[in-house]
Amino acid sequence: MKFDTRSLHRDLGYFFIGLIISFSLSGILQNHRQTWHPEKYTVETKPISLQLPQDEKEITEDFAKELTNQFGFKDKFRRHSIKKGELKISYEKHDVEIDIKLGKGEIIEFKKTPFISQMNQLHKDTSVWWIYYSDVFALGLIFIAVTGAMMFPRGKFSFKSRGWKLAVAGIVFPLIFLFLIA
Repeated sequence: MKFDTRSLHRDLGYFFIGLIISFSLSGILQNHRQTWHPEKYTVETKPISLQLPQDEKEITEDFAKELTNQFGFKDKFRRHSIKKGELKISYEKHDVEIDIKLGKGEIIEFKKTPFISQMNQLHKDTSVWWIYYSDVFALGLIFIAVTGAMMFPRGKFSFKSRGWKLAVAGIVFPLIFLFLIA
């Protein structure tokens, strides 16, 4: 095997292609997670009826956590909120919505979407080994970008003639979004 910059560029590209595709797809899903929940889908919706205190001040976090035992949930309690007379309790795999005055509501059970959920975990994982691997991946992408820019032929389409302008535009474009739009 011949060892040169072109070969290393090609082989790193082949090595990282799966991760590039996974990061890209999960990045698209993460960008639109407010529109739809790519990690979970509704498995079952079940109506419920409860007697709740009419005074919203009595419905504390402890009260909401106590309902966990009543519902028999094994998953982790996340938060509760009261908006416009409706109690919302969020768990890891369930959401509960109850009209405080009527005591009627529903339990929504969620299940992780196979493959998509695991792919999205790439953006959220904070384990040490994954951070180091992500750093190696980032350095590999920088290497691929730099060596790729150097491999193009000379002339009017070379990096020196035209490519550097596009590279600068590629850096400036996200900065515009970062500072002016966001």
